[in-house]
Amino acid sequence: MAEIKKINHIAIAVNDLDASLHFWRDQLGLKLDHIEDVPSQASKVAFMPVGDTEVELVQPTEQETGLSKYLEKHGEGLHHFCVEVDDLEGMLTQLKAKGVRLINEEPVELPGRRMAFIHPKAANGVLVELYEIVG
Repeated sequence: MAEIKKINHIAIAVNDLDASLHFWRDQLGLKLDHIEDVPSQASKVAFMPVGDTEVELVQPTEQETGLSKYLEKHGEGLHHFCVEVDDLEGMLTQLKAKGVRLINEEPVELPGRRMAFIHPKAANGVLVELYEIVG
């Protein structure tokens, strides 16, 4: 049976990554590990470790994406909550069997990781990402 291992990250949607780093890095004092372009998600992400988890600032790189539309509708702020799982395919199978509404019914492959999203309507309005570290 697939299980949740830990909170992997909390993602914050931002319009301007550099401007947002002024607060998170320069004023709050989080250390910036790196910034990564994620073409498959049409985004640029700043990774800032906090203990055993991360805060991620996520900026869209294209106008017609879910993230861009989210920012237009809701403005900047908490975008999603991510939990790391030990078996992503197993977790998706379990959730589907329970009737949980998913955005991704199959894992999305990214370098070093696989991910899938649970629809916010299934989780009290919260977009939940499932994440599995691979390799």
